[in-house]
Amino acid sequence: MKVGFVGVGAMGNHMATHVMVRGKHEVYVFDLDKAAANRMKKKGAKVSRSLKEMGGNCDVVIIMVGYDHQVRQVVTDLSVGSKKGQIIVITATSHPDMILECVAIAKKGGKKILDAPVCFGLDGAEDGTLVSTVGGEKADFDKAKPVLDCYSRMAAHVGAHGCGELGKTINNMLHWVHSIANQEVLLLGKVYGINPKKMRKLLLQMPGTNGTLDRWDGTRFTWQEKDLDIALDLAQRRNLPLPLFGSVDQLIKFSNHHQVADLLNTKKIEYMGRTLKAAPPGKDVKK
Repeated sequence: MKVGFVGVGAMGNHMATHVMVRGKHEVYVFDLDKAAANRMKKKGAKVSRSLKEMGGNCDVVIIMVGYDHQVRQVVTDLSVGSKKGQIIVITATSHPDMILECVAIAKKGGKKILDAPVCFGLDGAEDGTLVSTVGGEKADFDKAKPVLDCYSRMAAHVGAHGCGELGKTINNMLHWVHSIANQEVLLLGKVYGINPKKMRKLLLQMPGTNGTLDRWDGTRFTWQEKDLDIALDLAQRRNLPLPLFGSVDQLIKFSNHHQVADLLNTKKIEYMGRTLKAAPPGKDVKK
């Protein structure tokens, strides 16, 4: 199968490599960063001179760019290519509405869309252990799945167009609520003198553990506000109250990776503008 990759940067280059090596597919790449494209050429990929050219060559095209306007433009340019029935796979975390816009754009050019955002980030891309939640027509999923399986530990069809993004949003909601919860429970232990690293290690063996806790110190806190904006907008459209996530939406604005590093690796105890002191139970702490 001929597979195109638009965006072969930090994650895309690993995903494209897995498709070449594991799947033995013929891979074409396009990236505005010519150095990134040339690195893939050295690995055996073919460089497309334009998106229109890629759109005319490939059976499946993976879009690995970060922002909605970029995705929309790539879909528009690919749809000019002459190859009908081509499946365009959108891996970015986007609003389902944007996916539906892309479906309409692609349909004019005789192309198909799958929304297949990925979980587990850079580590998962390097190891080929991403999880893809996929929305779109089942027949298109079945055709593209051998490609998705090259870089995913699991690629699951969850519903119609937009449902892949909804599946990723649900995961993101749990990730960010766990990020806040992890911070607050470890802070409570720390102000009473419990070493947060030891407590974290213990929690990973207890019923209250969560997947985020294991990878928490690697969380980049890059997209949290966008993720929750999408979640709350979707809930609002169905008149679904989410009071917990309304609070998480506000709390996450104050979170960053520096706070996690300080909590785990320094003696500082700071939260919500307060600097606190540690003492064991039964011993007073001067405010």
